[in-house]
Amino acid sequence: MEMGEVDRREFLKRSAAAAVGLGLSATPEGREDTLSRKRRAASANDRIVVGFIGCGGMGRANIRYFKEQPDVEIAAVCDVYQPHLDQALALAGERAKAYRDFRRLLEQKDIDAVVISTPDHWHALQTILACQAGKDVYVEKPLALTIVEGRRMVEYARRYNRVVQVGTMQRSGKHFQQAVKLVQSGILGKVTRVRTWTAGNSSPQGIGNPPDSDPPPGLDWDMWLGPAPYHPYNKNRCIYNFRWFWDYSGGKLTDWGTHLLDIVLWAMNVRAPIAVSACGGKWALEDNRETPDTLEVVYEFPGFVCSYSDQEVNARGIDQQGYGIQFYGTEGTLFVSRSGFWLYPELKEGEEEQRVGRVPILQRGSSPMNEPHVRNFLDCVRSRQKPICDVEIGHYSTTVAHLGNIALWSGQRILWDAEQERITNVPEANRFLSREYRKPWILPD
Repeated sequence: MEMGEVDRREFLKRSAAAAVGLGLSATPEGREDTLSRKRRAASANDRIVVGFIGCGGMGRANIRYFKEQPDVEIAAVCDVYQPHLDQALALAGERAKAYRDFRRLLEQKDIDAVVISTPDHWHALQTILACQAGKDVYVEKPLALTIVEGRRMVEYARRYNRVVQVGTMQRSGKHFQQAVKLVQSGILGKVTRVRTWTAGNSSPQGIGNPPDSDPPPGLDWDMWLGPAPYHPYNKNRCIYNFRWFWDYSGGKLTDWGTHLLDIVLWAMNVRAPIAVSACGGKWALEDNRETPDTLEVVYEFPGFVCSYSDQEVNARGIDQQGYGIQFYGTEGTLFVSRSGFWLYPELKEGEEEQRVGRVPILQRGSSPMNEPHVRNFLDCVRSRQKPICDVEIGHYSTTVAHLGNIALWSGQRILWDAEQERITNVPEANRFLSREYRKPWILPD
């Protein structure tokens, strides 16, 4: 018997057992189970009344996801840009009311829950005021613009006994859940390294360099800015491209990295890193964005390290994948993305790549994520249980992303005290944990 054969047979045996345990071939993808169908049919006559704050691309997508649920009634939509508000009304139906000020929507007594799909710098204040108004909340990721905001959102959700679901919907995908179980099962052996990444190429112009100008008709620019510092209107600072400006977001790291890092925390059963280092910058793109086009972050956890990388100037990514997560263990490697997952056994000493091949031992394709995530939120609105991505879970994953940016800004390896939520070795870096609001907006204590 050749070297490695016993180990390989054992790995195959354990992989087969894991597949049975995870039910990888038990149910065709996308098929609802009987209990779920019965639950939804029974709840159709007991409606949850929902309002939508922020009706851009993600906001209108969320209207569609919620509208598909038989027990949802859409009562109101709100946006500071009239064309988006008009499109949202057309989706929501003629019974929905339209608002330009989200505070008026929160005053509508019959609304049970709100969906917040505004730019990141609005998430905290709108979520907190919604909790105070007695509404449950589905808020898009990243949870908050700062770590202090995120903690305050957790406190208000608990104070007012509100269900708050964060829109990191990968947690509701069956294939992500199965991949997490595989990591936690020990089949990979000891995992000491995890890589996460995104890649794209918009060089050299990127988002371009439009000049400052008057806002387009129908846009309340002052209200769009809200608590963010005043800046003259610029096309790139607003719809979608706000992600690339520090006043409103945290770049690719908070936009996509939050999704990736959330799965790592879940699979590795950890809450926060103990140290973070970062390097990168805007080195190639010739546009007016502020966030990096090239970034590398290393997170140190007890017993393993996790890296996050993104680039906007080369789309190759890692192993031909432009987006994903890889867990490296002593017995195997697991890759997972929204396309599915696959698991490779580790080659043992003396085995040749040509003989063994690199054929996955376990694999499966994608699974629905948005619809079950919405469904989980609605079920928790009824049961009063914490949802699959409760606000505190979202706070942890968003905090990890923010720490990468803070390490970049500080130019140093920072040590993180997760209990106190403070940086211990570079005290001056703690100023990045929060931001001052533009008057008259105030973050409640």
